[in-house]
Amino acid sequence: MKFTYDDIVWASEASNPQVPRRKAWIVGIFESRPGPYFDQFPPGPVYTVEFEDGSSTEIHEADLTPWSL
Repeated sequence: MKFTYDDIVWASEASNPQVPRRKAWIVGIFESRPGPYFDQFPPGPVYTVEFEDGSSTEIHEADLTPWSL
């Protein structure tokens, strides 16, 4: 896995390129697929990220990059 809890990342959604990258924190990690919801993601880790406004979503590892100034 590229990231761990509390890492700060840039999150972008490959499925919606019109959505700009946003700063987010890793708050959950799914290495295995606990249910059919995760079938929408390609193979590999899926992370729950929380944005600065308090909203959150699941994003595949490929759509995350390390945050830097």
